[in-house]
Amino acid sequence: MKLNHANNMVLHTALKYFNSVSGKLGQGASLKPHILTTNVEHDAILLPLKHYAAEQLAEVDFVPVSMSSGQILIEEIEKLIKPNTCLVTVMLANNETGVIMPVAEISRKIRKLNEIRQKEGLCRILLHTDAAQAIGKISIDVEELGVDYLTIVGHKFYGPRVGALFVKEMAEHSTPLYPMFFGGGQERGLRPGTENTPMIHGLGCAAELVSQNLQKYQETMKNTRDLLEKLLIVEFGENIIINCDTAMRLPNTSSVSFRKTAMTGGEILSRCPNLMASTGAACHGTGKPSAILMASGVSCEDARSAVRLSVGRDTTSSEIEQIVQMLKVALKRD
Repeated sequence: MKLNHANNMVLHTALKYFNSVSGKLGQGASLKPHILTTNVEHDAILLPLKHYAAEQLAEVDFVPVSMSSGQILIEEIEKLIKPNTCLVTVMLANNETGVIMPVAEISRKIRKLNEIRQKEGLCRILLHTDAAQAIGKISIDVEELGVDYLTIVGHKFYGPRVGALFVKEMAEHSTPLYPMFFGGGQERGLRPGTENTPMIHGLGCAAELVSQNLQKYQETMKNTRDLLEKLLIVEFGENIIINCDTAMRLPNTSSVSFRKTAMTGGEILSRCPNLMASTGAACHGTGKPSAILMASGVSCEDARSAVRLSVGRDTTSSEIEQIVQMLKVALKRD
């Protein structure tokens, strides 16, 4: 399973679930399912939901994150919940800024709302989080998060490029899951096709390494990322900003914007041939200022010169110094 498949399966399930129960609950067969998400989600969530909205299959609200921190505010989600709301999907951590979202707090609020909604005969609100960017960097406990669905992908934590979907209490059938494809009995009849055993095994091995070594990985990446940001500030001073640094962030991710330059982030990186980095989400590549950064309170000018730098488990202090020098040389040529 790919990450996109897993996310689409959750969204598909939310629509099917609402349509199956709305009549029974007296909400009316003509009422459309309502889904809430943030305005900084990955395209694996944003684009399917925009498609549903365009096809009039669902009502969708994209809840704005804080313009000061890039973090979603629970009260903003609450404001937009409707009687026909059937799903809230919020990423665990943003792939561009590294900002960690308060998913556990959102879950607690949704659970309380669901208790009230059950008494009122309203549809249960399901909760999903795309944890692709967070796994391998911070501790993830699905019980603590309290979500109904959680999606991951292996290549984000040194595993194979294969995804997985966690479904809460699936064995008891208390959380709905509907197939999107048909043609075989594999995976409990939910996803036909011969399983990719080597990649599944690889995903399990990568997850096992994370379970055994997370604290060490996390501390190493944070120390390295902090060193990178410290040296960048020493070198560039007021001409650099660390985007969304007031929020809790992943320990490996740093989005930085360079000021007093006419170059875009892409042009800066083009002058650093030995630096593997991006200007935003690696799968976008539009050349435009990042909509995610601007939605998170970064000005258009600063988003234009932004570069996303990520460190790994084995990134060294010597490599960090080389990165800073490469960026220094690139910007001097402006």
